Amino acid sequence: MGDPAAQPGGGSRRVPLRRTPQQARSKARLARVLQAAERVLVGEGVQALTTTRIAAEAQVSVGSLYQYLPDRDAIIDALAAGYFARLEAAMDDLVRVAAAERWEDPVGVLIDAYAAIYRTEHGFRALWFGSTLTERTRAADREHKRRMADGIRRILLTLGVARDDEVLARACHAAVLAADALSQEAFRRDPEGDPGLLDEAKLMLRGYLTGVTARCPRLPS
Repeated sequence: MGDPAAQPGGGSRRVPLRRTPQQARSKARLARVLQAAERVLVGEGVQALTTTRIAAEAQVSVGSLYQYLPDRDAIIDALAAGYFARLEAAMDDLVRVAAAERWEDPVGVLIDAYAAIYRTEHGFRALWFGSTLTERTRAADREHKRRMADGIRRILLTLGVARDDEVLARACHAAVLAADALSQEAFRRDPEGDPGLLDEAKLMLRGYLTGVTARCPRLPS
């Protein structure tokens, strides 16, 4: 199962907790709680994420849960952090793959890769579309998008299509913001991701990438 403080979703970034479990038994209990919270989120929605409901689903006492996650906001923050870590770990993997495969169509590869993740991450989508995100989660999401943008920057540098500077960093951040908005709408329309809208996103972002690489040409070696 890995580190339960990074569950669900994986990744190395730890979720925000009231206290961090030290013993294996406590870590296993926390992992069970977060998995239960995800089941409730997917099946019943954000409003059902109460400490009482999660404790019952996880078959732990409310007092035990309260040690780590004292309220709904803390549960939302913990779940979101796990999802962000999962997406960022996938980006790190894609950076490594880009170096080995030398993609002809990086936009298509990236959108297809993340669409595949969104199809299976039902809990992430439930939070992503929700209107009850906490301020802490919104702030974490902004930082998450910056880390994703840095992943795009590293891919473009790995592929050797752009020069590393502030213009490139800003453009990658703008591309992530645009891709996120289009992907949200595509998955609101269709649980599998509206294929027509995803194709339009690829078309738009390919054009943007062409403009970015023209503004940030790779220096001659």
